[in-house]
Amino acid sequence: MTPTDQLEFEMRFDGSVRPDLVPLIAGYRPQSGVYDELVDASGRMRPHWEPLIGQIAEYGPEATARIFEAADRHLRDAGVVYRVYDGPGGAERPWPLSHLPLVMPLGEWNGLASGIIQRARLYEALLGDLYSEASVVKEGLLPAALVAGNREYLRPLIGVRPTGGAHLHLYAADVSRGPDGRWWVLNDRTQAPSGLGYAIENRIALSRALPDLFRGLNVDRLAAFYQHFRASLAQLSGRPDPRIAVLTPGPLNETYFEHAYLARSMGFLLVEGGDLTVHRDAVYVRTVDGAQRIDAIVRRIDADFADPLELNTASRLGVPGLIEAIRAGNVILANALGSGVAEAPALGAYLPGLARRLIGEELRLPNLATWWCGDPAVRAEVIAHLSELAVLPAFGRTLSNGQMEHSGVVGAGLSSPERLRLIAMLETRGLDFVGQMPAKLATTPVYERGRLQPRPYALRVFAARGPSGWTVLPGGLCRISERPDARQLSMQRGGRSADVWVTCDRPPDMSILVPNPEDVEVSRETSPLPSRAADNLFWLGRYLERADAILRLVRGLVGWGSESGPSDDEEAPSERLSGILASWGAIPFATTEPREAAAEALGSELVGAMPVVLGQAYRTASAVRDRLSPDAWRALGELAARFPPARPGAGRDETVGVGRTADMSTRIEAALSAISALAGLAHENMNRAGGWRFLDLGTRVERAIAVARFARRMAQPSSEPSLVLSSLDRLLDMTDAQTAYRARYLTGPALRPVLDLVLLDASHPRSVAFQVERIVGHLDKLGERGPQAHPDVARTRSHRLCERLRRIDVSRLGEEAIVETEAALMAISDAITERYLAGPPPAED
Repeated sequence: MTPTDQLEFEMRFDGSVRPDLVPLIAGYRPQSGVYDELVDASGRMRPHWEPLIGQIAEYGPEATARIFEAADRHLRDAGVVYRVYDGPGGAERPWPLSHLPLVMPLGEWNGLASGIIQRARLYEALLGDLYSEASVVKEGLLPAALVAGNREYLRPLIGVRPTGGAHLHLYAADVSRGPDGRWWVLNDRTQAPSGLGYAIENRIALSRALPDLFRGLNVDRLAAFYQHFRASLAQLSGRPDPRIAVLTPGPLNETYFEHAYLARSMGFLLVEGGDLTVHRDAVYVRTVDGAQRIDAIVRRIDADFADPLELNTASRLGVPGLIEAIRAGNVILANALGSGVAEAPALGAYLPGLARRLIGEELRLPNLATWWCGDPAVRAEVIAHLSELAVLPAFGRTLSNGQMEHSGVVGAGLSSPERLRLIAMLETRGLDFVGQMPAKLATTPVYERGRLQPRPYALRVFAARGPSGWTVLPGGLCRISERPDARQLSMQRGGRSADVWVTCDRPPDMSILVPNPEDVEVSRETSPLPSRAADNLFWLGRYLERADAILRLVRGLVGWGSESGPSDDEEAPSERLSGILASWGAIPFATTEPREAAAEALGSELVGAMPVVLGQAYRTASAVRDRLSPDAWRALGELAARFPPARPGAGRDETVGVGRTADMSTRIEAALSAISALAGLAHENMNRAGGWRFLDLGTRVERAIAVARFARRMAQPSSEPSLVLSSLDRLLDMTDAQTAYRARYLTGPALRPVLDLVLLDASHPRSVAFQVERIVGHLDKLGERGPQAHPDVARTRSHRLCERLRRIDVSRLGEEAIVETEAALMAISDAITERYLAGPPPAED
């Protein structure tokens, strides 16, 4: 600290800060007129922050950096990401964690929580009124245009009572403090509140990085909230073992990680619209065991996309007939369709009166001052004070034709032409806009380069309906911005997130997190496997095995070295290997140039090259993320990163890092080890249920086809004995059969013994016969539970092929017999898809 900084610090804090904290907060300068969480208006540190800041000071910069890196590493290892839409399809980014939590005493928190519960009750009452008699409109408490003009007011749901009687099961509000420390609501989230999964991961990361401090501050726990929410849905279903699903738009959604995480951690099924079907006014999920009834759906798609029959006909995300199932009372939706109407910013102008009318209470948590411009007198006032206000879409959506983003504009920042255009829009379509007092966000400390700095934040607080009423998550998702404007507070715009620590005077009661042993029945049943998930697992196994086969072929090419030659009318050995690669689309054509073929296979954009195959594996795995362990997901990400897509303008050698043959061989061996590690994780860690079976089925089918093709190509006859010998030697290498062959035979590779070992010997783990026996075993097990309405063609074909391989005479195992084997394997794959992966419809009652 410079002498000038020291003097300024002493003048500002006047000895109120412990000397050991001086290096941390010397440059901490909250903005005037803004509430700061760390220090009060006189510059004194708030007492509840002192243990945390004191511990950080005690650690020192180097140890603190290591601790915070451990938190970041946990998030990376756990695969916590979000999608940023900065190009076609967007791109996944690591979840950005601000390492200091927002600390709040329990007393302060309870006041905020009571206001959140009141708003949840108010919105439940409002939604119940709007979709029934609409008395608040009839009595003039809410303009009819604010309801009828809102696209989230869904007319097909008018008069429909939600199953279970509640519109809202989850509610969230984004809040921050005004200059006087009072809480203000920035936004309400009633459609499909996001952030619960990220809140858990933030908590895990920081509590592991700072375990002693976390326990010492008696931070309240989060788990009871999630138990409360799940118990409520289970109770409303009316069944002892309800089937609950999380309905996601799919892997390209910005918060898909959270959808998968919540499904996995809460024991819900993760489904997309295509997984569900409506039959006789009930919702079913297509599974490999046939259609299974769904009792409740945690909805993560916008309501307009939920049913293409009665809502948005262009939707490919929803479930045709879903509204009819709701009318029949056969499925619970959390939250109910149509609940998004309550998110309209324009409602903020009328909430105090609505609270008095609907729940008989004064509103405890006010919104930012809001004026709806559909009222001519109000509109005139907004235009007159435009330089002091922000203008937003009244219904919270981006306006058509790019007229205004959902975040709105600040009048003071407009140029004269922009101001005139805005006034014209207000006068023409005033009902589409609101004027709102710009929010000055409160600030919270962040740790940057060894010091604390104030940054604007908003806190998302969650409430869940439970069997005994509403419960508030004791924490939440704190989002931190570099800019003071609340409209810029978005993870899409470079924001960060932080955990929220609600500190108690005594250790939290942990008994509520431990279920009563008498209430938990022992069960070995697993949740049903949706056909889409089985399909993705099946193809994940195939893609990874295809990558393994490509690497083995390239290893054979790279290890071949210089060739002394076959005669002019014979293929070079490398041409046989490259011919297989060419048939898979990994290289453009067969070649006798090993390094050229290797570079193409490992780094080109061809459909069968490693970057594309691993990219397909990664995307397929993304769709079943809820069924993969964090270790498997991390290993797959690291494997895909070894072979990135070619950069525009980059040469092949630069893209794949091709240098010396030894370097390429090292990369190939490392990638093969990574695939083996993934296989080991699946073999040792996955429950032997349907998901594991389809993953292994894909692996076995692809490996059997690859080995058959290897054998057919490398065992072709030749007039050159050296070519036959070297080709068979490579075939043994590619099928990991050298050790087994040498243990049995004292001679070099000979055609019949080699073909017997790699094709017919069921004791060799890479032989075709071994794969087929495993396929038979899986299909027999699946056949015990699968749909019985149709013949099991896959099972029949696999038994037939298995028996054929047992009986065939190796002396008759020529090219034609191997081609027949390949065709039989592909027919089995098609039959598996038709029986299990296409998703049979519900059986007739």
